Amino acid sequence: MADLKVQIGGLQLRNPVLTASGTFGYGEEFADFYDLSLLGGIIVKGTTLHPRQGNPYPRMAETPSGMLNAVGLQNKGVHYFAEHIYPRIRTLDTHVIVNVSGSAVDDYVQTAAVIDALDDIPAIELNISCPNVKQGGMAFGVDPKAAAEVVAAVRQAYHKTLIVKLSPNVTHIAEIALAVEEAGADAVSLINTLLGMAIDAERRRPVLSTVTGGLSGPAVKPVALRMVWQVAQAVHIPVIGLGGIMTATDAIEFLLAGATAVEVGTANFIRPEAGAEIAWGIGQYLDRHGFAAVTDLVGTLQTS
Repeated sequence: MADLKVQIGGLQLRNPVLTASGTFGYGEEFADFYDLSLLGGIIVKGTTLHPRQGNPYPRMAETPSGMLNAVGLQNKGVHYFAEHIYPRIRTLDTHVIVNVSGSAVDDYVQTAAVIDALDDIPAIELNISCPNVKQGGMAFGVDPKAAAEVVAAVRQAYHKTLIVKLSPNVTHIAEIALAVEEAGADAVSLINTLLGMAIDAERRRPVLSTVTGGLSGPAVKPVALRMVWQVAQAVHIPVIGLGGIMTATDAIEFLLAGATAVEVGTANFIRPEAGAEIAWGIGQYLDRHGFAAVTDLVGTLQTS
């Protein structure tokens, strides 16, 4: 079989398939379904400095070819993670990456510093799409200057592989990607969810308690592919593609568009074994087309 190993900053993955934050718990929940060593890595659910209760129910809704979620980063905080969850998952036979979120620059910095001290967590994924309370609610991820500010601050406190997750709710995503690359990101992942909503016509009310939420699933894939392609042409750091990846063919399209690795999200809710199936399918594709390594496929889309 072709060589599936890829390099993301200082992190070598045995294959290019990761599970997306918020869709795979802490990995333990899926260990009964298949061998987690079949994955390149797991990105655990969003972790914040202080505990968060999340949003009121209902906070998930099915939509045509996708789903909306407004969970609101429910978690018990980074110190609880370090003391109680990390000891349980540190020995999983795959890379464990922590998704880090916050409401202000210092929140991100303090959270990243706690994770930095955990020997068996080789990377973080910085979610810069959350409200920046100290700047009037503006999301870090929609402004190049704000995005660079938080990434540069975290870079000072965090010494391992730093992946920055980008918001698609912008006009020029490559501009944001270039800003975080210059600020010290080792890689970027995209896209996060698109802002959407659902309405119950009979009740004449929004389906979600928060009115709007994040749209994921196959419906967002064309947007995600376009943005990954644009960013991959603009930056010199690895790009991790996500958004509607349900099959190996979906993942291969992202690799062709320039992604070095991919994340599988919504598919995990439908087929718990989706990540392993997709990794296997990528290998089969490479063998069928005569590629010696998955890195030989990355960015080979022919546009003319």
